[in-house]
Amino acid sequence: MKQVKWILGLVLISFWACDPKEDPVPNPTADVVKDAIYKSMEEWYFWNNELPVAPDASSFDSNETYLDAITFKPLDRFSYLTTQEAFNNSFVGRNAGHGFGFAFDSEEKLYLSFVFSEAPAGKDGWQRGWEIIGINGKSIPEYKTASGGYDFKLGTSDPGISNTFTFKLPDGSTTTRTNVKAEYQSNSVLHQEILEVGAKKVGYWVYQSFKATAGLSPTSSNEVKSSMEFFQAGGINELIIDLRYNGGGSVAVAEQIMNNLIQASNSNKLMYTNKLNSLKTSLQTTENFNKIGTLNLSRIVFITSRGSASASELVINSLDPYMDLVLIGDNTFGKPVGSFPLSRYNRTLVENNVELVPITFATANSQGKAEYFDGFPADFSVGDSPQFNWGDSRDLRLGAALQYIQNGTVSGRMANTYFKPKWEMIDAFKGLQQEFPAY
Repeated sequence: MKQVKWILGLVLISFWACDPKEDPVPNPTADVVKDAIYKSMEEWYFWNNELPVAPDASSFDSNETYLDAITFKPLDRFSYLTTQEAFNNSFVGRNAGHGFGFAFDSEEKLYLSFVFSEAPAGKDGWQRGWEIIGINGKSIPEYKTASGGYDFKLGTSDPGISNTFTFKLPDGSTTTRTNVKAEYQSNSVLHQEILEVGAKKVGYWVYQSFKATAGLSPTSSNEVKSSMEFFQAGGINELIIDLRYNGGGSVAVAEQIMNNLIQASNSNKLMYTNKLNSLKTSLQTTENFNKIGTLNLSRIVFITSRGSASASELVINSLDPYMDLVLIGDNTFGKPVGSFPLSRYNRTLVENNVELVPITFATANSQGKAEYFDGFPADFSVGDSPQFNWGDSRDLRLGAALQYIQNGTVSGRMANTYFKPKWEMIDAFKGLQQEFPAY
């Protein structure tokens, strides 16, 4: 969608130039904003032919309830509203909060699943594998809701908010930490190493979200560049990519990763096509591979879960026609569609600091595969084990991936560990936060 943004962005910048003294005072709850949402959806929404007649804006108490009333159910679980600043910050990893994720094990014990190194939690030394046994003086079961989920009542992401956590550490000791939310730069690469499996050198890459490095043009990630150079220098001949907690992010960064992974023999071949609604067919584009680096892999093992969504699934779908892909863990989320922000195409949204991010396109791989709303099924279903830190061979999904690389299959013992969590971190968030889930 880079072409769409570029062409229309130029037109609107020149059209909206005005005297700064005339800038209006934002009023994001005004009915005129809801009308602007509907008009933008009429023009750009992927399912615009399914829109109802425009509802009476005055009968809705928020923009969110208005948007929910007009989105196409049940396929659209994804369209959302935010602010322009929040949207832009998220895609380059500028966050606020404690900076951690969580996951349950098979006994419904709660663990830290990942920690951003420069976040308040990371600076306090928190690690994946720590069991969370209490929050603000209450046990974890006390936060369970009637629907079977959890509401930990940690407050908004605003800096200055504090929460107190009690952990049971891997050595059996306990520690209580009070952590204050703050702004931080999140890292996408949570772990990388090269493992020896027989005569093979196996790269293991834990990638949490497709975030770009601010200021780079064209859009790309320095973290991705460094990781790929690390694996190239290590001479790997197999690669495990761990996307189990990756909710998506930048399509441009996904392309950067795929261009590193594709074989040189498949450079210039079709990566994916996108489809817009019937009003925008002239803006539909295709993307071809353009080989970067020297990695030459015939197979990739992905570790996936229901938290693997959006750009994670785009990578899997686009590479599938050209490589042997093996999915270990759980089925992916199921998001074969994507979005780009629409405020730049509507003056009312810009003036009122409302960012509308509805579904605007669908993608298909070179074989035309585009409908995977149920997600990609795991080839080998294996339970998550967040009680073990990254790279620990006792991690069931990593262990299964290494077993597959060594033996060409996954044992029944590993398969017997599979369980489907009743509630996962991706269930705790909606909209922009669901794409970049973290507390």
